[in-house]
Amino acid sequence: MKKFLALLPIMGLLFISCEDDDTIDGTVTPEPDPVNYSSGSADFSNYVSIGNSLTAGFSDNALFIAGQEASFPNMLAGAFAEAGGGDFSIPFMNDNLGGMTLGGQAISQNRLILSFTSGSPAPVNVEGQGSTEISNTLSGPFNNMGVPGAKSYHVLAPGYGNVQGVALGLANPYFARFASAPDATILGDAAAQNASFFTLWIGNNDVLGYVAAGGDGENQLGNLDPSTYGSNDISDPMVVAGAIQAILQTMTANGAKGVIANLPDVTTIPYLTTVPYAPLSPANPDFAPQIPALNAQFAGLNQVFDALGVPERKFTFSATAASSVIIKDESLVDLSAQITQTLIAVGTDAGTAQVLGFLYGQARQTTADDLLVLPSSNVIATLNEEAFATLQGLGLPAATAGQLAVNGITYPLEDKWVLTPAEQMEANTAMESINTLIQGLATQFDIAFVDANAILTDLRENGITLADGSKVTADFGTGGGFSLDGVHPSPRGYAILANAFIDAIETKYNATLPSVNPLDYTGLYIN
Repeated sequence: MKKFLALLPIMGLLFISCEDDDTIDGTVTPEPDPVNYSSGSADFSNYVSIGNSLTAGFSDNALFIAGQEASFPNMLAGAFAEAGGGDFSIPFMNDNLGGMTLGGQAISQNRLILSFTSGSPAPVNVEGQGSTEISNTLSGPFNNMGVPGAKSYHVLAPGYGNVQGVALGLANPYFARFASAPDATILGDAAAQNASFFTLWIGNNDVLGYVAAGGDGENQLGNLDPSTYGSNDISDPMVVAGAIQAILQTMTANGAKGVIANLPDVTTIPYLTTVPYAPLSPANPDFAPQIPALNAQFAGLNQVFDALGVPERKFTFSATAASSVIIKDESLVDLSAQITQTLIAVGTDAGTAQVLGFLYGQARQTTADDLLVLPSSNVIATLNEEAFATLQGLGLPAATAGQLAVNGITYPLEDKWVLTPAEQMEANTAMESINTLIQGLATQFDIAFVDANAILTDLRENGITLADGSKVTADFGTGGGFSLDGVHPSPRGYAILANAFIDAIETKYNATLPSVNPLDYTGLYIN
């Protein structure tokens, strides 16, 4: 106590000195001039957002309360509130787990977090049972009309929010929670609110489904009937543009102003850039001992590839550098019959020759131009149970079937695990066509335009520096720009996008709005 009291006179002198300095100097730090926020020629009093998961605030492979609060439309609504904006209602999930049930049965998983239990960080689902029951519908209206999974034409589709259609794959569980009626449309429910201002960001899923499935879908170019599309197909750009045009015609009919964003290049998101094309390390104690045996096993087949004039298809595993995985490339000429015939000609028994032809007729190893999808990291070097059963059905003993059914090492990775250059071109061509049409529609309807593709390209190529000097990048798990699903932005990434929307709105409508501080939002949820 004596030591504490002994300090008091010194502290008192410091306080007195400060007071004396203020008195002598007479300088008072001026308050910054207040900013007069303005809506310009826009009217933010009733703002409605239309879109998919990017509008809803989806991240870490789920929709949950904290993510919805960190959606870019909710950030915009906060900025709009400073310039005449009104309330912004959101169809909140029941919890921060994100999992959903239908009739008590789980239909989606909880959100992802990083787990450190295995020694190295890895995404895992949060434990617990999500409490969001789809059949417990909400009463709207809701300003945030973002529906995860929605493609452009789904916005116009009656019954897309019918609870009875969810189990049949005919309706969307997220929209079923808050649709105004079983036969309602997303656009109808949005238009009924008579918005004074709107944002529209739709079309991403018209390409993303194909990309996320490793190109395991069809390019529907030339097919203008979306009712015939599969879930992983690329939509015809004119179908996307037609849906967007219908949305804009409806939303601007009352004189409302708005802003539209184009599509990001989905072939460059962390979902496709994180797993290296050569993931098999000779430093791995489980893989290294197998390398000599694998090279010996494929020596005869490699001679066949040489004889058939396709040496680029040979399989080689390195003892000193990371090796590529074996994949099935459907764009290759199928040489199954030729492989079988050549092997038989050099003395291989017909059964074995037929199996090898079946396995490797369209196989090759990955190159730097291939993109492995993020979930492939959990599949590579594991036993393919279906292939194992198939090979046994072809007459192979269990031991041999097991040796030939190791994903990416002896059994070619299926199409859904890798996006080949040909498939990347399909996706990029569609994306570029859609973006050209979106920009044209922005001009036609005289609304603001956000080049989201340019923003996310800058994030990937250069990173975006924040006020504290830190940099946000697109690196998976550590960059702060994307969530753990590798597809959707993190809250901090959404904040960067929100500012892009604000910039476009200010430019188009001569508005003055507060910007969003990305540092107020996390780059990664840790629990």
